[in-house]
Amino acid sequence: MNLPPTTSNLPPQLKVCGLTKPDQIQELIAMKTDFLGFIFYEKSPRYVLNHLSLEELSTIDHRGKVGVFVNEEADIIVKIVQHADLNFVQLHGDESNDFIAELRQKLNPKVGIIKVIRIGNIDADNKDKIAQTLSSNPQPVTYYLFDTDSKAFGGTGQQFEWNILNEFEISLPYFLSGGISEDNICDVKTLKQQPFALDINSKFETEPGSKNIDRIKKFKTQFQQNK
Repeated sequence: MNLPPTTSNLPPQLKVCGLTKPDQIQELIAMKTDFLGFIFYEKSPRYVLNHLSLEELSTIDHRGKVGVFVNEEADIIVKIVQHADLNFVQLHGDESNDFIAELRQKLNPKVGIIKVIRIGNIDADNKDKIAQTLSSNPQPVTYYLFDTDSKAFGGTGQQFEWNILNEFEISLPYFLSGGISEDNICDVKTLKQQPFALDINSKFETEPGSKNIDRIKKFKTQFQQNK
């Protein structure tokens, strides 16, 4: 499922992550949101299984359902993907290349893999780690996702230094995450390789797991017009 990096002048697609409420999910589907993110990390305040069952998730009619996992066992990921009828697996932890290869073999070939690269302080060591990750064989991975590093593994609403991405050759289309909002959306234009999709979460919430749908609608219109 590997795809070429994004070179199109089309606006990026949109992923809304940390969903927990059925009515909001249906509103996002109605407004043609491209990806719906469900967090399967028990320590997250947006842990979806505190709100929805795997069976309920399986009934959601959408082709971009993403399950977010953090250092989870491969067999458990596969089981959840099957029972919730997910389209993508997002690996947000410290999963190794060997683990990703193992998971790829166990998953249905139609299920894509999104590998998260968490970016913290921009020093020489971290730049080397990013470069090593991007230079490794991306064959089992469909997309990258760049997010701000944190002990909570995402959902902080904090932005990393996006311009660091201009220093690397990114071989796959990627999602941009980490504190994206109306205030910084114009900064995306400074990226030489444009993101395939924008991933929003905590900046568009009234509380963890509850989204401000009207604000998301306005944001989607804004970034589409700014492209």
